[in-house]
Amino acid sequence: MKKTLEEHADRFSELAPEYDDGASPEYRACVDLVVSYAAPEADDVVLDLGAGTGAIALALADDAARVVGRDISEGMLDEARRKAADCGVTNVDFGQGRFREPNVDGPVDVVVSNFALHHLSDAEKRAAVDVIADLEPSRFVLGDVMFFEDSDPESDVYDPEVDDPAHAGVLADALTDAGFVLTAVDRVSPAVGVIAAERR
Repeated sequence: MKKTLEEHADRFSELAPEYDDGASPEYRACVDLVVSYAAPEADDVVLDLGAGTGAIALALADDAARVVGRDISEGMLDEARRKAADCGVTNVDFGQGRFREPNVDGPVDVVVSNFALHHLSDAEKRAAVDVIADLEPSRFVLGDVMFFEDSDPESDVYDPEVDDPAHAGVLADALTDAGFVLTAVDRVSPAVGVIAAERR
């Protein structure tokens, strides 16, 4: 990780009020794909790690019994709670949590994450995937900055000063090593994609 958790949290708390307005087309495409692949059942509990302003958690709320949204940024969580209240969504719980300490009680059926894991180093990503696997979800869907070609420091979807994206193959290996079976790998752009995986 190129910045501390506190530095990342502070950075995103500052961005929170305008975060949705500045979302890139790649981010929005990933949201749609993650929601589509997550496909929770009516009695499922969904965990959204790096929930941000709640775009995915709120999109899944109608289809799931409960959604647990976790983030390190209190500013982002405040924005997510405001949006939930504005929409009248009552089955989503937004609170503090991180990849390696998700702060969730009880079983989880589906885990999702969008545009968050790339802040971790490759070793930290692997540790995060292991924690997710230990929760024993039936499905994990990851939308993120990930390289399908050589990295491009001029890309407008990540900042090499603070972000640490991995190649899609590194993420796929971490998932399969943790006991997941890949069900989809979608390339949104040369530096953005979605990976869906299941435990069988």
